[in-house]
Amino acid sequence: MSVKKVDADPSTLEKVLEDLKSDESNRNKINFILFLANNDPTTNRSWCPDCVRAEPVIYKTLEESAEEVNVIRAYAGDRPTWRNPMHPWRVDPRFKVTGVPTLVRWDGDSVKGRLEDHQAHVPNLIRPLLAPST
Repeated sequence: MSVKKVDADPSTLEKVLEDLKSDESNRNKINFILFLANNDPTTNRSWCPDCVRAEPVIYKTLEESAEEVNVIRAYAGDRPTWRNPMHPWRVDPRFKVTGVPTLVRWDGDSVKGRLEDHQAHVPNLIRPLLAPST
């Protein structure tokens, strides 16, 4: 089905989540947040090899679903920014992100499922996150 991608960073994520929640057209869509590393400006590729491997697999798997999906691509920053133990997404009790990429199913105001960095590239682990929430 269709996958709508919206970009965010630590300074814009809250606004993006508010907009997502307030938009009536999103009521029947499944929402994900994909925490990623930024691209390295010298190579124009992510500095994170796991992100490079997982990102296309995630999009392909979500596009193969019969569900309408929103994906917020939450870019964590460059390597030094992400490595900071006080990074906002590391310390936010809603997210508790420990590695990138991390894919979370976001329902309303909370995480309803997640795949950590070592799991996010596996289609058979992504598909169950598309199941109807209870």
